[in-house]
Amino acid sequence: MNAHRLLTALCVGAAAFAALPATAQEMIPAEQAVRHVGKTGMVCGRVERTRHAQNTEGEPTFLYMGGAFPRHTFSARIPGSIRGSFRPTPEELQGKDVCVVGAIQRDASRAEIAVSSPSNIKLADIR
Repeated sequence: MNAHRLLTALCVGAAAFAALPATAQEMIPAEQAVRHVGKTGMVCGRVERTRHAQNTEGEPTFLYMGGAFPRHTFSARIPGSIRGSFRPTPEELQGKDVCVVGAIQRDASRAEIAVSSPSNIKLADIR
């Protein structure tokens, strides 16, 4: 095969690859989120408990997942400044399955995502 045909074949192959749809982001179970600290990911699980920390700086709301509080393995931290923009409200998410997308950080011995927008949390159908 001459160089021109090889170059044409490579360009066609690259264009075909680029046209493929992006794969869905891998769901990380809340119990395994700590293994993904330092990465951006989608952590999914049941919201076991919510807590609005009104007496804490920034008045965050926490969604505790991956086990019963206080032995949970993951939390989503919603800043008080955007708390009012959530529908459903954070408290209405208790007992529901959700996925949280963002940078997975370490908080003590647990994993945490600092939520920056209501679009970072989606109701999920986890089976």
